[in-house]
Formats: sequence, C-alpha cells, structure tokens
Amino acid sequence: MLSTPGMRVVGEAGSGRECVEQVEALQPDVVLMDIRMPDMDGISATRAIKEANLQTKVIVITTYRSTAYLLRALAAGADGFVLKDIPRDNLLTIVREVSSGASRVDHDFLQSVLRNIDETTEPQGQAALELRESLTPREMDVLQLLVEGFTNNAIADALGLSSGTVKGYVQTILRKLGAADRTQAAVIAIRGGLVK
Repeated sequence: MLSTPGMRVVGEAGSGRECVEQVEALQPDVVLMDIRMPDMDGISATRAIKEANLQTKVIVITTYRSTAYLLRALAAGADGFVLKDIPRDNLLTIVREVSSGASRVDHDFLQSVLRNIDETTEPQGQAALELRESLTPREMDVLQLLVEGFTNNAIADALGLSSGTVKGYVQTILRKLGAADRTQAAVIAIRGGLVK
C-alpha cells in the first residue's frame, strides 16, 4: 500500500518493543502503529516514542472502532488514528499530512464517536486519567475557558497570554483530544470529566 513515489518504507517491526527500537535506530518520519502486538501494545509503544522526544509522527491504524482505543491513543501522543479499512489513497494522503505536521483522526469514526457518546462510552478510569495527564496544567486552563465559550482573545486576556500563544495551545489541545474543532473538543472534555 505504501509503495508510491516520494514514500519509502525503512523498517518493519513485529512487536511494540521492537518498533520502539526500530524508531530509535532509523528515526523515520512516520510510523503506522497497530494496537494489538506482542511484547508491548501499540499505545504503550506510541507513548514510549513520544516520551523519548523523537521527531517521529505516529499514526495508530486499527480494525477496532473503539472509543477507548481512540482516547488512549491520543492521550499517548498519537498524531493520527485511522481504521484499517481506509482506502489506499486516503491513507497515503494522511501519511503525507501527518508527516507535514497535521493531526488526522478518521473523520467518520470521530463523528460516530461524538454522535453516540453516552454514559457507557465516556472515557472513564484509565482512559480518562491518561487523557487528562496528556494535557499540561496550562492546557487544562485554556481548555476550561474554551469549554466556557471564551474566544482566543478572551482566553489570552484572562490568562495573561498573547493571542498567538493561546492559538498554539488550542491547536495542541485539539490534536490531543482528537477534535476537529472547538465544539468537539468541548464535548470530549465535558463527557470525559476533564473540566468542571
């Protein structure tokens, strides 16, 4: 699927731990990370790659339409989350976009998650804790005000920051929550108990 001009597969791994070792050795631009693997699961491997401050982007690719997996992957620092039934051209586009710094979550799956979220699909326990811990204290401050409907300029005034700095925080929050816009971020934050 990835044999195309301008894209080269530089390594493969059969387990999460091997993947982390390969990333450290090869420093690829992007990793396509499965979730269920022996030795170390893909979410733990994603977290290890991100904690090592490597520049490699991670796209989690899975067959599981699981809200918990989505939230856990994003909390671990994944730059993208797509389903394995994605058409080849779409996958190649997402790899290129994530490589260039964008964050991509399968749009239809995310919409389905947000439409159907209820008491049984709210991030709870470990998933909610990991999502909360993925946000810095300042990002939590910005998220709280975002949920309350503050604009970037109003958040900047309230927190004594520049509007450009707030814009950066909002973009980071959207990526970590896997939200396409502020409204979706607010829904995820409220449903997950991330804000008061």
